[in-house]
Amino acid sequence: MKIEIKSKKGLSTILSVVVDKKTIQFKMDERLSELQKEVALKGFRPGKVPSSVIKSQFGKSIYGEVIDKVLRETSTKAISEKKLKVAGQPKIDLKQFGEGKDLNYELQIDCLPNIKLSSLEKFKANEYKIKLEKKIIEDKLKEIAEQNKKFNDKKDNEKSITGDQLTFNYLASIDNKTFEGNEGKDVQIELGKNLFLKGFDEQLVGVKKGEIKLVDTILPANHPKKELANKKAKFKCEILNIKKPIENKIDDEFAKTMGAKDITDLKNLIEKQISGQYSQALNSITKKEILDQIEKNHEIDLPQNLIDQEISLMTKSLKEEEKQKHIINNTKIAKSRIKLGLILNEIGEKNKLKISDEDVQAEIQKQIKGMPGQEKLVLEYYQKNPSAAQSLKGSLYEEKIINLIKSKIKLNIKEIDTKEAEKIISDFNKLNMDKSQSLKARSSNKEKVKPKKISKK
Repeated sequence: MKIEIKSKKGLSTILSVVVDKKTIQFKMDERLSELQKEVALKGFRPGKVPSSVIKSQFGKSIYGEVIDKVLRETSTKAISEKKLKVAGQPKIDLKQFGEGKDLNYELQIDCLPNIKLSSLEKFKANEYKIKLEKKIIEDKLKEIAEQNKKFNDKKDNEKSITGDQLTFNYLASIDNKTFEGNEGKDVQIELGKNLFLKGFDEQLVGVKKGEIKLVDTILPANHPKKELANKKAKFKCEILNIKKPIENKIDDEFAKTMGAKDITDLKNLIEKQISGQYSQALNSITKKEILDQIEKNHEIDLPQNLIDQEISLMTKSLKEEEKQKHIINNTKIAKSRIKLGLILNEIGEKNKLKISDEDVQAEIQKQIKGMPGQEKLVLEYYQKNPSAAQSLKGSLYEEKIINLIKSKIKLNIKEIDTKEAEKIISDFNKLNMDKSQSLKARSSNKEKVKPKKISKK
């Protein structure tokens, strides 16, 4: 096999590959010998069909099969021999082929760029440590107690008040006519939460058990039956039962009903959950700060085929008109993603970072523990979706690289309270939203003048 670099321009390389006819013939004879053992033809004993007969009947398909295999093997060998880092799928251009001829083809390759990493020591970022105020934990504890309160039956002659739990049957009508889905049995609501229909709860305040109450209301605008949306309806409600709330005593016993060991443990779990939510958002800000510096301080050429693939993935659910409308903005985003991906991967490779199957399994177990009661669902999800586990591996690899970068840069640790955290998160979201809107506006303005340029040509 002869391999030559025919041309090299930027990240594009064209290899010329020639496989001599003797090699092709050897592969053909090898395949024919295999088929002799497999093919069964009328008039011949199994395994005794002459190779000439097989060739006469299946020659073209056998040749095609052999050439496909040779192309796969030799193109892989050619790329390896020339030590090329391939970006995407290479293209094969057949120049000469056919029985009794050398196989001559060109391999068109988009290569990954050589990346010269900047020193990480010059980068700096803020990392935030959240300090929760006791009041937030206490407020959350009260909220949990409120959400999990119990109810006791009221006496038959006691009237309902806001906060009571009502159980009732109803029969609804519009203009004295019934409609599909107009009947409800054993409906349960908590008065004052307004989770049924707007204005419904307040009309059931003051009723007694066994009473029939007529409630006037308006069906919602998003009613499943469009013809019923915003229609005035009358509900005939039969009050089956009324219960009054019992305030939970927030103590060790209550904590145990919530799955904690005691009240201290429950408070710790609440603190961990709230801190985790803030930390997740704040870590994203730190990560963005780091990635922005990395992107700004590296200049690399990007393979066009990777840009095209990324844009295609980003816009696959959009109509062609939408794709063209935001093509400039989407191209910018695609280039940024690819550039950062290549740089981070280079950092990972240079530092020999890897994610093992054990790391993935440990993360899955961590997710399982974080979702009590849904352990089986989480496990089944990853078992049935191998791509999800692979995606998780990618996320863990990126996280490992980011943590390595954090260990090498000037990281300013700031301890903040929740008010400061909310302001930082709010300012960050607003800034990125403004940038996004600005990009869209510039993209739109540029595209408005584009058709004029085309029409002049």
